[in-house]
Amino acid sequence: MSGSFHSHPVPLVGRGSAVSGVFAFSCGVILLYRLSVLPPPEWIAGCFLTAFYMALRCRSSLLRRIAVLCLGLCMGVGWASWHAGSRLSERLPGQYEGQKLAVSGYLCDIPSEGSFGSLRFSLCVTDWHGLSEKADDSDSLPALLRLSWYGHESSPLPARRLQLDVVLKRPHGTLNPAGFRYEDWLFRNGYRATGSVREVRSDPGVHCGWHCQYQKAHAALVSWVDHQFSGAEYFPFVASLLVGYRGHMSQPEWDVLTATGTIHLVAISGLHLGLIAFGAGFACRQILLSAPPEKLSEGARRRAVFVTVTACCILYALAAGWTVPTRRALIMVAVGGWSVLLARQASVWQSLVLALGAVLLLDPFAPLDQGFWLSFGAVAVLIFVFAGTLGGSGWFRGLLLAQVAVFAGLWPVLQVFGQEQPVVGAVANLLAIPWVSLVVMPVLVTGGLVTALVPAMSDFFIPLFDGVIGILWRILAGLADFDVVVISATLAEVSVLAVLALCLIYFPLKRFRLIAMAMIFFWSFLSGPRGLEKNPMVSAPEVSVWDVGQGMSVLLRHGQRVLLYDTGPALPGVFSAVDSTILPNLKALGVRRIDTLVVSHADSDHSGGLALLARSIEIGRIVAGEPGATQEALPADSDLPINRCVNFSEALGELTVSYWQAPGAVEGNDASCVVTIWHRPSGTEWILAGDITKKVEAAHLEAFAGSDRPDAIRMRVLLAPHHGSKTSSSADWINALKPDAVIYSAGYQHRYGHPHPDIVARYRKAGVRQFNTACSGLLSMDIEANRLKMKEMRDRSPFWIGGEGLARDECGIP
Repeated sequence: MSGSFHSHPVPLVGRGSAVSGVFAFSCGVILLYRLSVLPPPEWIAGCFLTAFYMALRCRSSLLRRIAVLCLGLCMGVGWASWHAGSRLSERLPGQYEGQKLAVSGYLCDIPSEGSFGSLRFSLCVTDWHGLSEKADDSDSLPALLRLSWYGHESSPLPARRLQLDVVLKRPHGTLNPAGFRYEDWLFRNGYRATGSVREVRSDPGVHCGWHCQYQKAHAALVSWVDHQFSGAEYFPFVASLLVGYRGHMSQPEWDVLTATGTIHLVAISGLHLGLIAFGAGFACRQILLSAPPEKLSEGARRRAVFVTVTACCILYALAAGWTVPTRRALIMVAVGGWSVLLARQASVWQSLVLALGAVLLLDPFAPLDQGFWLSFGAVAVLIFVFAGTLGGSGWFRGLLLAQVAVFAGLWPVLQVFGQEQPVVGAVANLLAIPWVSLVVMPVLVTGGLVTALVPAMSDFFIPLFDGVIGILWRILAGLADFDVVVISATLAEVSVLAVLALCLIYFPLKRFRLIAMAMIFFWSFLSGPRGLEKNPMVSAPEVSVWDVGQGMSVLLRHGQRVLLYDTGPALPGVFSAVDSTILPNLKALGVRRIDTLVVSHADSDHSGGLALLARSIEIGRIVAGEPGATQEALPADSDLPINRCVNFSEALGELTVSYWQAPGAVEGNDASCVVTIWHRPSGTEWILAGDITKKVEAAHLEAFAGSDRPDAIRMRVLLAPHHGSKTSSSADWINALKPDAVIYSAGYQHRYGHPHPDIVARYRKAGVRQFNTACSGLLSMDIEANRLKMKEMRDRSPFWIGGEGLARDECGIP
């Protein structure tokens, strides 16, 4: 028996177990980005060795499979953790933030116009002049910088190899539960410092390796396309689809693509690589079929087709800039081609799992990219719906079902990322995808190749390009103008709806389809008037100071009532806290109506994006320190009632909200509307002071000298006037109010330098606990068991944000 056992060893893993291991590896990579700290390497190694030992020694097939899954999971976590740790080890020492430094390197991308007349570009650093020998042994200096050269949007850089004088700061962005996170984007793309350029010089001594040479060649290709086809009316789309350069796209064009859910059409992705693969494979197959069968076997034909398809896709990916989405699409096409063209007898789901594992092996940061989830989600939906059934579907029916399936299946994914699924997008994609696939891309690729051989042919192709793209654009622009009712739904509702829709397509049972359709229509009928419903019930008072950078915005909720104090900063055409922070977070909280909007005064860092907010959500009334300026900031057709901030109080649930404005103040910082929020059961008071100066602080103390609640106050939280400027927070005011905590709503390393060191010292001397949104992120305050609980968003942030080790003194507070 013993000899028999050893003569037939059991393999460590079979084919099915190997695929399961790849899936577990993928789950491990994804899991890492749900952690708030990087796991210690010794823990990962211990788990790996334990799982490996179990996989070798276990005789039970079930235990062996479990061990293989654990092995794959550990490998995934370890692989992603190693890459993440290496990226985090690149740090700009804190003492060099804000100082002028000299660096040399080469351009990593194609410069484009940025905000404030700047030229924006990425620099791959080859030398830090005078700093390399001073760097900490445990860290390395950043290898990739994101830079802006202000005042030179139309000025070309003198060369691709440069020496720059720059002023830098560490990666940093606003930190809130929902909305766009700039710091996530920086980490995902490898930018370990950002800053501005002070002086530029050519530096021929910079070493230019293969990556530098490729970037130079791609820039030359983009320049060639610009030279040949810039006369086209729709040239931005030509450049996007041919060479992946979207720097010519204007904001109105992006708005149309966003409204119709067709941004993916101008981002080189699986659709474009798939078209190149299909065209190359079809052409190669037809050529090879002309050869005699005895000269070329079927297996040889398949291998030739596969090599041709892969080579053409690689060339197109290189021409399109070799971006992250392009590389991901290339891997998926290559794995799919290996399975289909070489006729491997494997489940299509196995091919998807292998593609997933390959993408995460080559790019372990992919889970931070929304496109990663949309790409694999779309493929998974199509496989679920059509695997084994495409042969019986006509092309139109297949296209229609595919669009419905992807629309429904990706809705929950978009919901997780805080995005709407535009209903008009289903119609837009139903028309746009086949037109781009069958007409636009073939015409563009053919025109580009022919023009490369015969440059004079560009005069022939430019009108043709405008014709085929113009038809598409007129359709999309027309659909974008439709006012479509947006169905409001929770993630759970959207998920159930997606499952029902997919099952409706997949299962042929008529009775089931009737029941599913009835449920969908019934839900749609109930969801239609959601905009008129009240806000969710909040049992205990909540005050949230959002992180909006150098600005201010505070949300107050209790019961079903909502008050918003200020709307944060905005720069027209560049940035708006309403768009990036306030609206996404209100949506995440289920807030559908703002009962009272307080606009403390008209400065752009307090009233930015007011028109967008008024168009996007129902507002009951506005209380303003500067009513006239506030009225001008609203849409022209707005009929919102605007009340001047006069001395009065009102109830908001269990809260008492008091409004006050300095007598005679009509404009500027001193006209700020000061709001005091009082919760009697817990004895908690919040004071939101806008941008008042020391002179108004004295008047504020006089007005509230007769308050009947000082003895009942157990906790007072102050939102520092004017973000901690030295023009405010007088010693008399601080000593009279005796706040327990003060919050500075300020930007990280901002040029204004808020909070001022003298003000920080003044609060510290008074024994006040200090917070800064630049360091803490969102500050949420809840009343629990009649006690105030303060929570900093950074304590719940992912490891690449908390892992920066940002000390409180780096935010200007002790």
